[in-house]
Formats: sequence, structure tokens, C-alpha cells
Amino acid sequence: MKVLIADAFPKDRIADLRALGLAVDHQPELTAAALPEAVADAAVLVVRSKQVTAEVFERATALSLVVRAGAGVNTIDVAAASRRGVYVSNCPGQNAVAVAELAFGLLLSLDRRIPDNVAALREGRWDKKGFSAARGLLGRTLGIAGLGTIGREVAARARAFGMRVLAWSRSLDDARARALGVERAPDLLSLARESDALSIHLALSPETRGLVSRAVLEALPAGALLVNTARAEVVDQAALLELARAGRLRVGADVHAGEPEAGRGEFRGELARLPGVYGTHHIGASTEQAQDAIARETVRIVAAFVRSGAVPNCVNVAKRTPARARLVVRHLDKVGVLANVLDEIRNAGINAQQIENTVFDEALAASCVIALDDVPAAGLLERIRARSDEVISAECFEV
Repeated sequence: MKVLIADAFPKDRIADLRALGLAVDHQPELTAAALPEAVADAAVLVVRSKQVTAEVFERATALSLVVRAGAGVNTIDVAAASRRGVYVSNCPGQNAVAVAELAFGLLLSLDRRIPDNVAALREGRWDKKGFSAARGLLGRTLGIAGLGTIGREVAARARAFGMRVLAWSRSLDDARARALGVERAPDLLSLARESDALSIHLALSPETRGLVSRAVLEALPAGALLVNTARAEVVDQAALLELARAGRLRVGADVHAGEPEAGRGEFRGELARLPGVYGTHHIGASTEQAQDAIARETVRIVAAFVRSGAVPNCVNVAKRTPARARLVVRHLDKVGVLANVLDEIRNAGINAQQIENTVFDEALAASCVIALDDVPAAGLLERIRARSDEVISAECFEV
């Protein structure tokens, strides 16, 4: 089985994949445009930030699994993967500490103007009086938009700095907020109104695109700090640029609109050039610790798939199928039994949505649960039960 790794990946973890008996093709400089041809004969594709388009799934007929060596899957056409029966998996939580560390580094940099201090010294200028104008973080309110693994790590660091932590997430309730040691805001607007600083940790999806809207940004107090280590697209970029240019907000951004796909290249984003904005190069997850943790999780996912067919962290398996009935067939564990049962189902014009067969001790009998897209007529059950030399019982339940 061939594995194509289309981005940078630790050498030790490549060795782990080869130890599974896999043929590993590591092409870290591969472009997104060249990916459809390169992956044509691979069964597994591993990517970090590379775009995986519908063309990849159309051309890669052997492809069974795509692993995003990172948290989100917005760079992968998951719908196209699902149409071709390809599993898509990711590595959530493995980079949480690294991203939280950078988010807090940006927050401290904004408050103490650390990059400007450094730049002034390099230019031979000493300005203790000017750079002493900082409010400090103790007792100030940090708003956290999105309280997943990264948001929770940021909250822990904010509490250690003596900050009040206010959070909003669509799934956050009062009990969960209390358990996490944060206060819950009822909505994003309320979160912004009460925050001296806002740190964004929302996964990008159709629902979150532009969710941090102009109204949310304008609800922040004048001079507030905004840190975005999630995705540029979750924030109204035109409004952010306008407010940052006016000095209404100070911004720390690790993610940028139109950032280059490659690791190096020209980038002239307007926001990043403003004096009140500190930008980093989408490096939130790029510590050695985080990358090794993500690589180890990638190996775990591939190993599970190779050994058992299971796919940990799969994001595109249907939580509920269109099944309307559940057929339970207890049968002898013999060759052809299930084939005969499925023949009867096929002849009745019913589609089997899902099949799970459990074998009992001694491998003499088994129980098969078949999810059907229609409720079978009594005649189908009778024909299955009539195979008394191989079927012990057959029952059907509507779902």
C-alpha cells in the first residue's frame, strides 16, 4: 500500500509508517496543482496545508484515506471525498498548546509593543518613555470566541496571568463554563462588548465564515486588542482593516487573507503592513513539539486503518444513514450465508445501508445487523427464515 505525504513530515514518523509495511512517498515541495497526478496510485494521502480539490478524488481511484496532519479540514473538499467513498480524518487537539502559546505571545506583544521595542533598538533609538505606555493584563477581560481545545488552553494561560476570562461557543452552557473556570457570554456581541482583548479560536465552516462581523468588531471597546490564530475568513476582513487603520483596534494575526500557499513567497497584505498590527506567518502549530504530536497522531490513524479498517477522527462518515429498518439475522458462521441473505434483500429491491456482523465464541454462530433503506415486506423475512439450515432467526425493527 502506498502513502503519499505531500507536506513536511518528521523523518522519525516516516520511519514509523514504513515499519507498518507501507511504501512511503514523501514529496514536501509538491504543489496543489501537481497533487492530482502525484496521488493517482496512492491509497493514503497525508497533507498539512495543501489544498486537496475534487480533482484529486476524481483521478485517484486507489485513494481510500486522506489525513489532514492538523486540526481543520477546510483545505480538503470533504464533499468530493464522501462522493468517492474516501475517508477524511484529522488530528484535533495535537497543536492546541502551540497555538495557545502563540496567541498569548501576540497578546503580550500587543500590550507591551514588544516588536516595536525591538525595531527601535535595532534602528539605534532609545524610547523608554514612549514604550512604557502599556496597560498590563492583570485584571483585564479576555474574551475567547470558540472554546475547543485551543480556546481552553488560552483560557488556562489567561487565568495564570490574573485575567478575567469570558467565553462564547455555540455548544457552551453555564455548567460547562463553570467546569472550565470561565464565564459564559450569551452571544458574540455580548462577548465583544465586555472584552478588553478578544482571542479567536473558531474553526472555519460555512456557518462561521464572517461570523466575527463588523458589528462584533465595532462592539469591542476603543483600543481593544484582537488576536486571530484561527482562520482569516472567520473575521470580516474589510471591517477589520478599516478599524485597525483608524487605530480603533490593535491586531495580532497569525492568519491572513490571501496568504501564500507555499512556505515562502511574496505577500503584501494591507492589514499586516499597518503600524498597529503584529503579524506572524501562520506558524501557530509550527513548534517541534506540536508537529511531532500531530505526526504521531497521523501514524496512529494510518496504523488503525491498515490493521483494522477503522479510521480514528473521521469527519465524513454519516452520523445517521437514510435507513428506515434494522434487520437482525442470527446465523451459522458458514460460507455463503450472508451472501444468500443479501441476495434476498437485493431481489426485494431494498438497499443495505450498513452491515455489521458479530461472531460469537467458537466461531459457530454470528449475528448480523443490516440497516435497510426501506421496511421489508413479510415475504422477505419468511424467505430468509426458510433457510433453516443456515439461519437461526431473523427479525426486523423499524427505526
